[in-house]
Amino acid sequence: MSEPILQFGTSRFLLAHVALFVSQALERGDAIGGISVVQTTGNPVSHARVAALSRPGGYPVRIRGREHGAVVDKLVVCGGIRSAWIADRDWTTVRRAAIEDVRVIVSNTGDTGYRLDERDSPDLLSNGGAVPRSYPAKLLALLHSRWQERPGDGVSIFPCELVENNGDTLREIVLGLATQWSLPEPFIDFVRERCVWVNSLVDRIVSEPIDPVGAVAEPYALWAVERRAGMELPCMHENIVLTGDLRSHERLKLFFLNLGHSWLAEQWLIEQRPLSETVLDAMNDPPMRDEIETVWREEVMPVFGATDMGAQAEDYLSSVRDRFCNPYLDHRIADIAQNHVAKVKRRILPLIELANALSMRNAQPRLRRLLTRHGLL
Repeated sequence: MSEPILQFGTSRFLLAHVALFVSQALERGDAIGGISVVQTTGNPVSHARVAALSRPGGYPVRIRGREHGAVVDKLVVCGGIRSAWIADRDWTTVRRAAIEDVRVIVSNTGDTGYRLDERDSPDLLSNGGAVPRSYPAKLLALLHSRWQERPGDGVSIFPCELVENNGDTLREIVLGLATQWSLPEPFIDFVRERCVWVNSLVDRIVSEPIDPVGAVAEPYALWAVERRAGMELPCMHENIVLTGDLRSHERLKLFFLNLGHSWLAEQWLIEQRPLSETVLDAMNDPPMRDEIETVWREEVMPVFGATDMGAQAEDYLSSVRDRFCNPYLDHRIADIAQNHVAKVKRRILPLIELANALSMRNAQPRLRRLLTRHGLL
């Protein structure tokens, strides 16, 4: 018998986020069971990670940073992963687990994880030994196997990729592929109606790996999960927030954390500051600190106040300050400044559009000047 949670991806992020939540919840009896993890890439580092995950004893996650103004540095052992498989080697085992025991599927497959592969075809569904190349095709194949033997028993699917409406997006990709492959309508109904596709937002900086398996992460962690009828959570955890308004959590992250990073990057570029400067260095520089605090206080916070989210925004901003002042994180502003204009458009322009919709057209002079400099306003 395998585990009820199937996780696609062995990234250090998942190891220090979802898998750690499940591990901690298992200790309290608050999880539906353990995790079977599937590695979808075949490089030697990935194989070494799977081998390490297959050994008993769990793996380390070191939590380092600031929380509520205090420095945190502790080591925890994650024992939530009970099986580790390589898709190309263990696909028959993965399929059998998906049919018999899996109730929840979790994924974090990276920026290109939803990209289809033209080499995948419906022939994969009739050939038990063939392994689909793309993640959507893998998921489709597993759901098809499940439907063939258990047509009334769907699963809850929790994508963790940083894609807006990630559950809805992945569902439509899988449904589109099923239609393209001319799969039967009862199966398409199973995918659409029996399986629960959940939108969620993950937020935690996992700064570095521990070899051969493990991770270093900040204390702050959030998994905001949009309520969906019939969904089954993998666990209950203090860092999992069930919400009917996922958009508000996305805005908090975008307009305080991400906008703050891009504001620092803008000043770093304009002033041609040192290549080695980090977010912590900037927060310890009085003029830079004053500027970002002014932007947060005078140009971002009033927008949340106008949407009756002032208290929630104050709490979130306090956590962002802790994260920016993490003494263990060497987060170089030069790295943040890559693809700067695209990030500015994604992180700042929506705030201005929201302010305009709230009749706050004379607010945000600093942010509006920034957008104007880049021809975005």
